[in-house]
Amino acid sequence: MKKSIDYNTIEKNIREILIALGDNPEREGIKETPGRVARMFGEVFEGMLYTNEEIASMFSKSFEDGFSVNNNNDIVIVRDIEVFSFCEHHLALMYDMKVTVAYIPDGKILGLSKIARISDMAAKRLQLQERIGNDIAEIMALASGSRDIAVFIEANHSCMTMRGIRKPSAKTMTSCLRGRFNDDESFQNRLFMLLKQN
Repeated sequence: MKKSIDYNTIEKNIREILIALGDNPEREGIKETPGRVARMFGEVFEGMLYTNEEIASMFSKSFEDGFSVNNNNDIVIVRDIEVFSFCEHHLALMYDMKVTVAYIPDGKILGLSKIARISDMAAKRLQLQERIGNDIAEIMALASGSRDIAVFIEANHSCMTMRGIRKPSAKTMTSCLRGRFNDDESFQNRLFMLLKQN
């Protein structure tokens, strides 16, 4: 059975949270807030409705290009894809998040917008930054048929910047390397050299 978001339950519980915070949910400024939050959750957690396999199927449209398909040493990189996510530990926003995805086509090439859409959908879940990278790599492998995938993510975490340790300049960087990017030093070197270029 297909998953769906229970907007009514979210709305009811946001109303209870407002009461627990000591506010009046009938106050003019917030009486429509529970409904707004429910609709927002539907947008920002859309990725929770789909498995990695389903996302790969949604965004697997590819193009055949004789040179790229037959020359399987070419590296395709899409840099600085801006996404956001929410930490599963505190429901806190992960922001200023930039994803870079690299892959070596194997038989087909994905449309560039599909790579951005895959990154966006993988982030729209209650997540860990490390898992986002692995989810993107898995979805990319399923969608492209390539085993050679690299994903780099840099982000600020509001659970570190606005609460707890309160270190606003702290950024978290993660990487996920698969296939030749993981086990072939020459491909690693080529990738890192390309990433250093502006």
